[in-house]
Amino acid sequence: MNELSLFNSLFDNAFDCGMPDLTWKTARLPKVDVKENKDSYSLQMDLPGATEKDVDIEIDHGVMTISSVKTAEKEEKNEKKEEGKWLIRERVQSQFARRFTLPDDVDETKVTASFKNGVLNVTMARKALPEPKKIAIEVA
Repeated sequence: MNELSLFNSLFDNAFDCGMPDLTWKTARLPKVDVKENKDSYSLQMDLPGATEKDVDIEIDHGVMTISSVKTAEKEEKNEKKEEGKWLIRERVQSQFARRFTLPDDVDETKVTASFKNGVLNVTMARKALPEPKKIAIEVA
């Protein structure tokens, strides 16, 4: 495996049907940057307009899922306000889920996340992997 395959996004490939132009797919998913450091991996995800309360992060069996469901609050009708009719209303609900297969050297107990200015930062500490074990072959 190389550095690019370490963070293979399962969701990105779920709808890839061999179609040459899937702009809808990239338009709905937030973009991420992943960096490998000596002691950790760091992931930054752009989530403009979101807060830390809108985002869930879960790790299960080596797969990290970052998801969000955001529903716009219903407006209260106020007789004093100017009434109007919606012509287009696309921002009522938005949701996404991105899944990343974590490298074997990620210490799942030492994953931290922070949120600032619409950017989610996830830091995943690395752990030492055990050396391969050589098995002696006995002659019968």
